[in-house]
Parts: sequence; structure tokens; C-alpha cells
Amino acid sequence: MMKRYFVIVVVMLCTLAVSGKKKPVPVQTDREYWCAMAYKMAYPVLSNMSKGELQKNMQTEFSPSFDNRNRKVVYMETFGRLMAGIAPWLSLPDDDTAESRQRSELRAMALQAYKNAVDPQSPDYLCWGISGQNLVDAAYIAESFVRGYDVLWMPLDAATKQRYISEFQKLRSIDPPYTNWLLFSSVIESFIAKANGRKDYDQFRVNTACRKVEEWYVGDGWYADGPTFAFDYYSSYVFHAMYLETLQNMRDAKANTRLDYQKYYNRALKRAQKHAIILERFISPEGTFPVFGRSMTYRMAALQPLALMAWYEKLPAELTNGQVRAALTAVMHRMFDQQENFNAGGFLTLGFCGSQPDLADVYTNNGSLYMTTLTLMPLGLPATHDFWTAAAEPWTQAKAWSGKPFPKDHRWADDIVTKDKW
Repeated sequence: MMKRYFVIVVVMLCTLAVSGKKKPVPVQTDREYWCAMAYKMAYPVLSNMSKGELQKNMQTEFSPSFDNRNRKVVYMETFGRLMAGIAPWLSLPDDDTAESRQRSELRAMALQAYKNAVDPQSPDYLCWGISGQNLVDAAYIAESFVRGYDVLWMPLDAATKQRYISEFQKLRSIDPPYTNWLLFSSVIESFIAKANGRKDYDQFRVNTACRKVEEWYVGDGWYADGPTFAFDYYSSYVFHAMYLETLQNMRDAKANTRLDYQKYYNRALKRAQKHAIILERFISPEGTFPVFGRSMTYRMAALQPLALMAWYEKLPAELTNGQVRAALTAVMHRMFDQQENFNAGGFLTLGFCGSQPDLADVYTNNGSLYMTTLTLMPLGLPATHDFWTAAAEPWTQAKAWSGKPFPKDHRWADDIVTKDKW
């Protein structure tokens, strides 16, 4: 009897194979796809670092032209940039969904990884102070605390918090280049002001960065990276997000200085909204965007202000949630579905859309590339939010190149004036 049943089953399976019938595959929603990408990028990093094994197991890659800086910077770059991108997602409350179980798993790993990062006895103690590069990636760690303050900073024990404050303060010995690097100092110092009750932070580093960023604003949502304008994506990579976060930290700290942080923030927000409009218009009907300037291996970080405005729920009237989600999802599919963007260990590989090591700059390693997670910030909006539930809409270039009506663009000018309070 058993033999007869086995034969029947085999015949049925063979019949299905011949007929080509397959079990229907459930359609993946945009949010499910984004979550899958976030988990794919985060798990190899956090599962290892939570056990103190990232520096042991990470399969690292360095630019063929990598300079003479200490190569251990790769681990701080990996951790800081990853956490800055997924902090909003990990900050959502738990529920009974599969997504929440993944978030909860990663959050627990992240909290342990944060401890290991500043514990001198941990194999994954990060290389604080060995290179000027540390200032950059310490800023991304501080930024991750800003973006997930209640869930990622507040639960840390007092000793770990004090270790972070101390490590951040030691970085004052690094003299930043006269570029976007001033904002790395300001994010760190303004975070200290917020987290440490306005004690022991460097007001001069904060306010000088703010004044210089204002001098470097060239109009229509663009910042020059220092005294000379360069046509690249550093307005996206650094300026808009870190300037807004510096100003917000100072507001949260209730710091009373010569600068009116509220007015500065309101003006910077409008500039970020204008830049978001430009970035959305950069996305082609095919889900690509222009590749220009240095640091293109940061991949989707070029679109960070668009993601930031969505997460802040501050998209300008010219952009809807449905079109922004559809546009960003199209880019994500175009970049990650077909090309090999991960190495054998599951870590991001050098390149823009696939493995393209010759594209890497002299300062680039594969930890640098976790900047791409910065566009995952809208995952910090709950699944019931309009960003995720709204019907997908064609974005501007999709409308324009299919003969459909689309809004005209126009120049935006500042309409907020700031003066020193005394």
C-alpha cells in the first residue's frame, strides 16, 4: 500500500513538472522589499559585531588606490553608516509581525554592538583616534543616536554612555578640512549638548560650522563643499541632513547662544525640501539617476534628502508619498536586483551598481558603502503610514517622458532672515 502511494505521489510531481505549473509566489510589497534590503545589509554586520567578531569575520575590500590611512577605519565606517541609515526603522515599536521580529533581533544586536564599540576589552572596540577619518564616522554614530535617541541611546548603560561622550570629546584633537567635515564636528558636539545637558560641548565648533554652511549655500537647495562649488552629491551625502540635525540638537538642548537655531532650522528645512524636489526629478523613468562627482560608490545615499523629508513627513507640496516611494523603490530594484552588490560574506562590495572597484576613491573601503542605507529612513514610518499605503504614482520624469502633464520647476529663494541675537 505504501509503495503504491509513493508511486502516485511521484507521478503527480512529474506531471506538475512537465506541465510547468508552479505554486503562486506571493507578491512582495514595496515595504517588504525595503525591509528585506535593510535586513540583508544589516545582519552580517550586527550579527558579528554583537558577538565581538566583526573585525575577525568581515570580508573587507579597499580601493585599488587606497591611501596610507590605517585600514582598521573600515569597521567604524561600516557600523556608523549602517546604523545612521537603519536607526529610524529600529525605533519603531514591536508588534506581532514578521518584520517586527526582524527589527527586534537587529535592535538587540545593535545595542550590544554599541557597547562593544567603546569597550576597550572587546575585540570589536573601534579604532577611536587613530585617523582623521574617525571624525567622519564617529559623526555617523552620533547621527544614529540622534535618529534613534529613545531606542538606541537611552537604553545604554551609564558606563557605555560616558565612554561615548569621552571618545567623542577626544576627537577634538582632529582638525577637520575646510569642507563638509565641519559638520561632522558640529553633529558630534551638538549631540553632546543634547545628551549631556549642555555640559562639556564645544559651542564654537557648532556655531562656526553653522556660519560656514550659511556662507557656502549657493542657492536653489545646493551647498558648495567649502569655498569652491563642486558639482557632486555632497549636498545629499552630508550637508542637508547633518546641518538640520545639528540645529535640531541645539534646539533640543535648549542652548542659548548668539544663533537663533529655530530660524536657522526653518530655513535649512526649506532648502532641503527644494533639494528633494531636484533629486526626485533626477530619477529617470527607468529608475536610474545621474552618476557624477566623487564618492558615487555611496550608491543611493545620493538621494538621502528625499528620504529624509519623507521620514520627517515634510515632503514639499510638489511631491506625494506615492510618487516618492515608487521612485525610490524603482531605483532600489534597478541597483540591487540584477547586479552583484555583495561579496561572498554578505558585505557590500566596491562599486555603484555591482562590483566596480576601479570606481572607488582613495578613501573608500567597503565599509564606506553602507552610506546607501541612508535612503532607508522612511522605514521609520509605520506600515500604516500613507508613505506605504498610498497607491504608487508616476514620478516627474516618468510623467514627462510619457507625454503626461507634470509640474513646472522654478527657483526657490530664501525668505527667512537670521541675525545674531546679540
